[in-house]
Amino acid sequence: MSSVHLVVALLTVGATHAAPHQPCAGPASIPAAPVLSIEKSGAIVLANKQTVHLEGIRLPNGALDRAPVDYSARARAEINLVARAHALTLQVVAPARDRYGRLRAQAFSHAGWLQGELLRQGLARVALAPDRTECAGELYAAEAEARQARRGLWSIAAYAIREPEDLWPDIGTFQVVEGKVLNASSKNGRAYLNFGSDWRRDFTVTVDPGDMINFRTAGVDPLSYVGQTIRVRGWVQLLHGPEIEVANPQSIEVVR
Repeated sequence: MSSVHLVVALLTVGATHAAPHQPCAGPASIPAAPVLSIEKSGAIVLANKQTVHLEGIRLPNGALDRAPVDYSARARAEINLVARAHALTLQVVAPARDRYGRLRAQAFSHAGWLQGELLRQGLARVALAPDRTECAGELYAAEAEARQARRGLWSIAAYAIREPEDLWPDIGTFQVVEGKVLNASSKNGRAYLNFGSDWRRDFTVTVDPGDMINFRTAGVDPLSYVGQTIRVRGWVQLLHGPEIEVANPQSIEVVR
């Protein structure tokens, strides 16, 4: 029995009316999962004490985001409202658990797709894991709807899309960055996408050698982004200048 099927067998709690679902979320379904509580992180604790991580999104975190706490509280309140009012249907694909033992799921109730609704309200940002990229297009579309309407966190400067030259104050935070790739190179298996002429100071997107297989599998050469305006997201680190490491092509949006 596969790990996903085992999870389904352990968590299935009777039959229920069909809840909405996303085909992109995979075929494995855990229906009618009653919710016990919502953790401060936004993780959902089921009645059988299993903990669920909402895959594909990052909730606001005031202190870590260097932003007001209001949106963190609003996001948790929305999760609580939907999850406590309805048993959840969970779509789970492999790998089914994270390093903390939490189920990694797309969550649905009769009210709709929980991740999609949080994104459309501007109460979350897309954050794809290296090994879980399901529903990337649908997640980005929901986020774009809120961003264009300036809903929720997209209405304040703390969460605005960053330009590559303005990232120095954002070292150590999760950001969405948009800019044009001026040049790119590969050294010792690692790809470097440069957004400025001075690699010692300007913003760079890197791809670890171990993650290059994700690009090869998708038929994407990271060096092919030269000349294109792209949008990337992740933790801004310091590598000479500001840097974000990207693990798969699904985490790069080509803007033009």
